[in-house]
Amino acid sequence: MGEDTSDFLVRQFGKAPAVIVGFFILVVGLYLQLKARRYSRWIYWFAVVMVSVFGTMAADVLHLGLGIPYLVSTIFFLVLLILVFWLWNRSEGTLSIASITTQRRELFYWASVLTTFALGTAAGDMTAHTLKWGFLSSGVIFGIAFFLPGLAYLTLKFGPVLAFWISYIITRPFGASFADWFGADKVKGGIGYGFGKTALVLTAAILVMVAFTTKEKVQSKLKD
Repeated sequence: MGEDTSDFLVRQFGKAPAVIVGFFILVVGLYLQLKARRYSRWIYWFAVVMVSVFGTMAADVLHLGLGIPYLVSTIFFLVLLILVFWLWNRSEGTLSIASITTQRRELFYWASVLTTFALGTAAGDMTAHTLKWGFLSSGVIFGIAFFLPGLAYLTLKFGPVLAFWISYIITRPFGASFADWFGADKVKGGIGYGFGKTALVLTAAILVMVAFTTKEKVQSKLKD
C-alpha cells in the first residue's frame, strides 16, 4: 500500500509537494503514537501506514531525485539499518519487540521500521530493474525468502528475534514488488491496474483487517 500510494502521490502532485506532505503526516502519526498512553490499533497502524508511504519516498528521493543507483541506495539503507539495530541493542541489550516498554525503545523501533521500509523499496527496485528480474519474479523470490527464517527457527533453533526481524525486513520488498506489478503500466512490467486503484484496494484491506482485530479484542474482553 505504501509503495503504490507514494508512487500515485508523486505522479499526481510532483516529487517535492508529495514528500513534504508525506513527511508532515508521518510526523503527525508518530506524534500520536508516541503520546498515546496505551496501545491503540488505529493509531499504531496509521503510523505504520505513514512510515510505509514515507519510507518509499525516502528511497525514491535517492534514486529519482539524486540519481543514486538502486544498488548503492540498497547498500546505504542496509548499513543504516544495521547501525540502528547495533545502537538499539547496545543501548537496551535486546531487539525483542516484546521488550518495548519505554519511549526510547519505541523510538529505536520506529527508526528501524522506517529504515526497513526504505531498504525494502530500494531492494525491490534493485532486483526488478538493476538485476532485471521484473516485479513478479522479485515478488515471488522475496515471498519464498520470507519463510526461510521461520523455517530455520523451527528446524535449526535459529534465534527467534533475529528470525523475526529478517522476515519483517523481507515483507517490504515482497509487498512493494507485487504492488508495483499490479500498479505499473504493462510496458514497465506491470499489469496496468494503476497505482491509485491498487492503493485504494490495499487501504480498504488494511482498514478491514484492523477493524476485525479490534472487534475480536472487544469480544475477547466481553467473554473474559
